[in-house]
Amino acid sequence: MNKRIITIMILTSILSFFGCKGKNEPNNEKSEMDLLIEKSIDEFNNRKIYKKLTPEIITNIPDDKLEQAIMDNIDTYFENGEHYTLDKISKLTKGQQAVFSTWWLEAEVNNGGFNQFYFNSSGQYAEMAEIGFKTIGAEKFSGLTLRANNLFTENKERLEEFDDGTMESFSESYKDNPLNDLDTEFYKLYDSENISDLRIKYIRENNKEFTTE
Repeated sequence: MNKRIITIMILTSILSFFGCKGKNEPNNEKSEMDLLIEKSIDEFNNRKIYKKLTPEIITNIPDDKLEQAIMDNIDTYFENGEHYTLDKISKLTKGQQAVFSTWWLEAEVNNGGFNQFYFNSSGQYAEMAEIGFKTIGAEKFSGLTLRANNLFTENKERLEEFDDGTMESFSESYKDNPLNDLDTEFYKLYDSENISDLRIKYIRENNKEFTTE
């Protein structure tokens, strides 16, 4: 199964941990962070993967597992070790494209900002994510992604100078990067639009777009 999805799960657990814990708690023999990450990995390795999805199956998947189930199902379209490609993802339904592209953009921006999103291969889904946010009803995130896409296009030539495959260049690419300011705007938008809730709502209301009978 795709290791990039494991990374997202661990990252989500870490962000959740820091979002609800204080800074000065004592260290235990095995920290709560360690236990949380172990739990996330264990749940990932032992969860049910649906190669086929029916309306009934989708209905019975709980909300907190629904997005992951859709992403896992999309992942089964690819051979083990096969990379995601824009060509293949573009052949999915509108709903699948929306969930896939917004999921990856959200994960990348929360991990390293818009700069990381465009720097990595996930950047190829930038326009799809802009449309995807609008599809699920996240109009503000769609508008911000449009601005980010335009800003990246304007600065693409300069930013690509840092793309030599080294961490040093990647770190340097953040200096005076106009995309940095949009990261803060992105995080603040969670106060008005819950991307996860909107994705789940869209899947529930359009489950035929996610069935693979």
